[in-house]
Amino acid sequence: MSAHTLQLDDALQRYLAEHALREPADCRRLRERTAGLENGGQISSPEQVQLLALIARLCGARQVLEVGTFTGYMPLWLAPVLPEARFVCVDRDHNATAIAREAWTAAGVNDRIDLRIAEAGPALERLVDGVAAIFDLIYLDADKEGQIEYYESCMHLVRPGGLIAVDNVLWKGRVADPGCDDETTRAVRAFNDHVHGDDRVDLSMIPVGDGLSLIRRRT
Repeated sequence: MSAHTLQLDDALQRYLAEHALREPADCRRLRERTAGLENGGQISSPEQVQLLALIARLCGARQVLEVGTFTGYMPLWLAPVLPEARFVCVDRDHNATAIAREAWTAAGVNDRIDLRIAEAGPALERLVDGVAAIFDLIYLDADKEGQIEYYESCMHLVRPGGLIAVDNVLWKGRVADPGCDDETTRAVRAFNDHVHGDDRVDLSMIPVGDGLSLIRRRT
């Protein structure tokens, strides 16, 4: 027994994937295609998105918002298992989202996804002005320097009892390395401090992928 989270070496990572991961074939093809892009490392890990899919099904999510869609991996996985859900996806990258559209269309889910090509901040401001707190699940995976601003907008958009999931909160371990003092690492640390001190929410930070915070709005 240990009070520490188990460290995963390559062998244990393979075992975990072989015995827990059920990645759909179209998601695997999209992930492999994305890996060939110059910035392909931005895609979320399959075990992380599988966890989100499980949570979304448990809470019966019908309204989903993704901020930072990239090549569309998360909606491609979630849309087929949430047949009644509608998605709003925000990203500024025309090339990456073109790949997303292609994958969604091939999977027959494109008609349920409202893709907005825009910077995250202004797009969220427009949503706040236009809709009430309707989203059951929000996945926040945009640029880290604006994360606190985006989070505060998301708090207006997620329903009471709804979930905000935030990617990259461990930032490849740099958040705990005092020798790392670049702008992005400082931004991730500041975001984590901000959420940790927020008494409006329940919080769990999970060491899956690059670190995932699950944040439930209380009221």
